[in-house]
Amino acid sequence: MDFYSPDQSSSTDENRVLALYQKVIEGWNKREADLMSEPFAPDGEMIGFDGTQFTGKTEIQKHLQEVFAHHPTPSYVTKIRSIRRLSHGAMILRALAGMIPAGKAELKPELNAHHSFVVVRIEEVWQVVLFQNTPAQFHGRPELVQQFTNELKTML
Repeated sequence: MDFYSPDQSSSTDENRVLALYQKVIEGWNKREADLMSEPFAPDGEMIGFDGTQFTGKTEIQKHLQEVFAHHPTPSYVTKIRSIRRLSHGAMILRALAGMIPAGKAELKPELNAHHSFVVVRIEEVWQVVLFQNTPAQFHGRPELVQQFTNELKTML
């Protein structure tokens, strides 16, 4: 899977934010709860596709262990839309996300989502404070679902 690559003018901070996001996505795709939860701040939050909220690295990690133990999770395909600074010590990454169900080769448009990924620098270490996975279902607008899916297909 290809990921957004900051160009040479990109900041070191952008690269760090991107690396954290990639680690979270890699953790999901490898079904490794420890890897996925590691970048979160102790009080970081994760809001799942269904709206369920988890607070704290430990709660996130425990939830992911349960998910990976009991469900054949689909793999993410992502495309970075932007990485920008909110303040000196805070940044946001926005991405498109699609999923390929286990044993399949194609994206499942019903699982398309927008990712919002907020990180802050705590004692000189960038940590995830919010990872929100919002459905991109575009009710009544199938052309937008297709456009979104087609954009993600370029990342395969």
